[in-house]
Amino acid sequence: LLETMNPFFRVRLAFLLAPLLCGGSAFMTPTATKNFSSIGAKSTSTASSSLHSLPSLVVFDLDNTLWTPELYQLRKIARSNQYPVAHKDVKLFPAMKEIIQQIKNDREGRFANTKFAVASRTQSVEWAHDLLEQFELKELFDYIEIFPGDKKRHFSNLKSVSGIDYKDMIFFDDARYGRYGNCEPVSNLGVLSVHCPNGMYEETIWTNALNHYKEWSAHKTPGTIVEWDNSITTLNKAADHDPNERHKGEVKRINREKRYGFIQYGGRGTKDMFFHFSALPHGEEVEEGDELSFAVSTDSRTGKDAAANIEISNKDVDESNYVNMRVFSMNLPFAALLSNGYKTLETRNGTMFTPYNEGTKMLLHVGQRTYPDGNRHIDVMKSGGLEDNDIKSLKSLPPGFTKGMAVAIVELGKTYETTLEQRCDPDFQRAVAAFGQDSGMRATEIKRVEYLKRGVKVSGGGGVFKAKIDRDAIPDGWVVDDDDGSSTTAKKKGVYY
Repeated sequence: LLETMNPFFRVRLAFLLAPLLCGGSAFMTPTATKNFSSIGAKSTSTASSSLHSLPSLVVFDLDNTLWTPELYQLRKIARSNQYPVAHKDVKLFPAMKEIIQQIKNDREGRFANTKFAVASRTQSVEWAHDLLEQFELKELFDYIEIFPGDKKRHFSNLKSVSGIDYKDMIFFDDARYGRYGNCEPVSNLGVLSVHCPNGMYEETIWTNALNHYKEWSAHKTPGTIVEWDNSITTLNKAADHDPNERHKGEVKRINREKRYGFIQYGGRGTKDMFFHFSALPHGEEVEEGDELSFAVSTDSRTGKDAAANIEISNKDVDESNYVNMRVFSMNLPFAALLSNGYKTLETRNGTMFTPYNEGTKMLLHVGQRTYPDGNRHIDVMKSGGLEDNDIKSLKSLPPGFTKGMAVAIVELGKTYETTLEQRCDPDFQRAVAAFGQDSGMRATEIKRVEYLKRGVKVSGGGGVFKAKIDRDAIPDGWVVDDDDGSSTTAKKKGVYY
């Protein structure tokens, strides 16, 4: 029977029958891996009472882990300017449905002390948020980190917002290493990572991973990966650096064109530490002489060390000279239409603005692309009687303001859901600068907008992100100071969100 079976299923069947036939572990143990389940049954049961049975935070990747296909593959839908439909264009892996139901059913019991999160690098940020809503998963996840870039930045944010240490997390992802790999860099942070290259296609991936966490929590060795065949690998270089150890140093030199620099730290014999700008806090910039704290990570491919999870230390400067603002990004021509006061409604299918109260102030960042709507916005604007010259002016940014900059500050009004009938109202269409069928279902009012005193270069990000800018770039009256000189929304630190 085994000889006639598909090789893949033959391996799986042999894997499952191993403990029955041999009386040993069901785990395959390649020579390059370690196997924590090889500990004798007696010692395992004795130790189990002292182990944490479940992680404090369970984190899932989205594309090819939670659902399939990967969103970048839906090119036809993107070209038609539509959104993918859950259960039709994008489907949950069958086992994931069962896992989700387990979690929901036992949220007050077994998982009462466990939080759940999403960490995704997809470029299709709005699609991902919308699909989570369509699949009715928004309420399942306590934290959601969806933006392109470095997965380690997702986890840095998760650690910060949840207060949960890396060693108390478990992470499921289909990509192990390489340019788009996630398991290796995240495991080097100290997170137990589970490599599932075919997604959550069977429930045993979940149950085996939780069992591994129970045993791994006795030592919490950084760089540990649960492989697809249920074996355990500990990365060779992971033990060289404790991912939780922080170092302090000073920026020695910077290459802004290539976006990297070096940190001087330690004693006289310590080599300067390389860092890339992608390891800086989102939207932050550094200058030579700035003090930083950082961890050290090792690239598994090159074996080279680099600074990771960088934090900018408090400096002896006047904190009132800058403000930390929430920022959202739009592409031209709509960024200009909003900045120039024509566009008074912003619509999205996702929930980007939903958490923010009326009166919240944000900066508007101009993305690097031009939104491809086929110039349909021009037809909408002409329906209100505007001439070509007027439209051209409204679509243009002033001199000194360009792509890649924060150009304006806006005050949000109410966010509310709309019907297609409401979105097709001519006045609504002109306020959005788009036809009803092209608009998102959630509308956010723009109560007021004003250009910054000068454009400020800001690294873009998905959704709502944060950036620190000079206070003197903000127009008068937008950041109100108290008598003590501090912002009304964040005393003593000059911070305004």
